[in-house]
This record gives sequence, C-alpha cells and structure tokens, in this order.
Amino acid sequence: MADTIRVGIIGANPDRSWALRAHIPALASLPQYTLQAVSTSRRESADAAAEKFEAPLAFDNHEQLVAHPDVDLVVVSVKVPHHHQLVMAALEAGKPVFCEWPLGNGLDEAREMAALARRQQVCTAVGLQARAAPVINRVRDLVAQGYVGTVLSTSVVASGLAYGEFVEPAAAYLLDRANGANLLTIASGHFLDALCYCLGEFEELGATLATRRPEVTIARTNERLPATSPDQVVVSGRLQGGAVAAVHFRGGQSRGTNLLWEINGTDGDLLVSGAGGHVQMLDLTLQGGQATDDGLAPLSIPDTYRWAPAETPPGFPLNVAQLYVQLASDMQQGTRLSVDFDAAVVRHRMIAAIQTAAETGTRQTYVSEA
Repeated sequence: MADTIRVGIIGANPDRSWALRAHIPALASLPQYTLQAVSTSRRESADAAAEKFEAPLAFDNHEQLVAHPDVDLVVVSVKVPHHHQLVMAALEAGKPVFCEWPLGNGLDEAREMAALARRQQVCTAVGLQARAAPVINRVRDLVAQGYVGTVLSTSVVASGLAYGEFVEPAAAYLLDRANGANLLTIASGHFLDALCYCLGEFEELGATLATRRPEVTIARTNERLPATSPDQVVVSGRLQGGAVAAVHFRGGQSRGTNLLWEINGTDGDLLVSGAGGHVQMLDLTLQGGQATDDGLAPLSIPDTYRWAPAETPPGFPLNVAQLYVQLASDMQQGTRLSVDFDAAVVRHRMIAAIQTAAETGTRQTYVSEA
C-alpha cells in the first residue's frame, strides 16, 4: 500500500450521486486518503467524473477498477440491487471494501459478502455512519456513564422524509420493495442501528409494516406509480437489559415532529431531536436532565467526538469522513474500529426479524442466530 490509501469509487456520477455529496468531499478533507479512480456505467460520465474530481483513473466498468494495482480500497456507492455483484468482485480481487448501507438486498446477500470478506481477510466497512456521529456517540457515552441511571424505556417518532406523497424521479426505485431500499431498510435501519449502538440490541421485538400510500406521484411529472415498500414502520420490544422500546417511522415529512427520541431512566432523561429521522446525515440536537432538574437543558458535544479534521465540510460529508478515519486506522494500524460486514449482518438479521414479525404477528429474536 502507498503512503496514503488510494481509493476507487464505483458509482461516482459527477452530477447526481451520494459519492458526489458525501464520499468525495469527505475524502478530500482526509490526509490518509487519495482519490485514485472512479467508475460509472458510461465512458462519458466516467471521464467527466475523473476530470471533476481530479482522479487519475476512469473506468466504465467495475472489473477494471477492482483489478487495478493502484487501487487499495474499493468504495461501492450505487443502488442497493447492485451491491452484491460489485462487492463480491472487489472481495474476490482481494481488496478492502467500503459499501453503502444496506450491505445487500436482503440477509442472504449480506451473509455471503461477509463470509467472503472473512475468507479473504480484508478490512471492510459498511455505511452505517450514524455510529460515527458526534451526538450519537455522546448519547452512548452518557448512557454508559450512568447519566440516566438504569434505562427504563426509549421511545421514538420520526419521519423518513422520502416515502411520502411525492418522490424524485431518480428515487422512484425506492417504491418497489423488491429493490431492498425502503423506509425500513434505510431510514429506520440507520436509526435502529444507532439505537442499538447506544442502548443494546433487541432481546425480542414485534412489528407492523404498512403501505398507506399505494400510489405515489413522481415529482414534476405528475406520473403516478404503484408503491409496494412500506411507508409506516412500527417496532416495539424489549432490549437486552430490560428497557422497553417503541419506534415509529413515518414516510414523508410531518408538519409537526420529525424526530423525537427520548431515553428515560431512573435518574435522568435524554432527548435527541432533528429535522428528520435520518440520524446518519442530519444535524441533531441533544438535551438532558437529571435528578431535581425541572426540565431539559442543552448538552454540549465535546470536540473529542469529532475525529475528522476541522476543514471537513459540515452536513452529509462529516459522518462519512468520521467512518473513513476509523477505516484508515483499521487498514494502516490493524485496529478494528469500523462497522464491518459482520456487524452489517446483525443489522440485516434484525430487519429480517422485523419483516417476519410483521408478516406473522409473532414476536421475534435475532441476536443469537448464526
């Protein structure tokens, strides 16, 4: 490996992509990394991306990128149905991989990718970047330090922002549940991962999934398309340690509350709020109160919770950059800080348990599964 980690991004569309909005500005702020290569499905867009992002190499197919000796880390930032093919190709080439969440289109794909990564003995990371968010890590530490005492319960109401009355044309694929990218897997999945990171996994859970808008309007065209993915997600259960949890994610955006996450304990309370339930990418506000406090007051987030350099752009790039800092440590120093593919499988097992609970009306477990 070179002095810096040379990155190849699959899915670096120069005009409209998560790579454009988050990965590339994050990497540009980190001295541990160099953007070495980009690939898209067309030569014209690949060349345009290489010029725009100042990448030395451009490819119109992923095979050349993953095989290139000057690429140390492959980043997969494309639609979920394509994750499995691209990640497997990178792993088979012996390359470390950073893949966006969800890792696979379902549990079976995630398990297959995690198993190959273990056999290849390469570093992996999945884009569950809420675990790198400063506010989320502050919440985790406060709970561990006893700020709220024994956690009695946690309750959440949140909006998914997408999955509402309208959808952008490029996001229409989210409407089809078969594509594996929906309110349950993305917005709820990111949030539930953060909740479990802070409070522990579910010991058992029940769930309700509903599609209350069976038709959705495509923005600016007024075309109506059928929707099979859920726009209402309700999960309730008991966490390992006994705390009771109740989570409701709603499609679209509310005129009222779009994120209210309370953690209630024997000695205090914490409240996280924001403009939506996407805790992995939106700004969050933290409040708390203890003992004889009459109410909640803002809680500071010390600078120690920010690992990325000060010049890292705010917004979408920040938490992604925080993940990249952890991954660089894993690749260069042998640590195990990243949310790896095995951790992603646990989250996929949780999502599968939620789906089964909703379909059968029976409570489910998932943590002890192999």
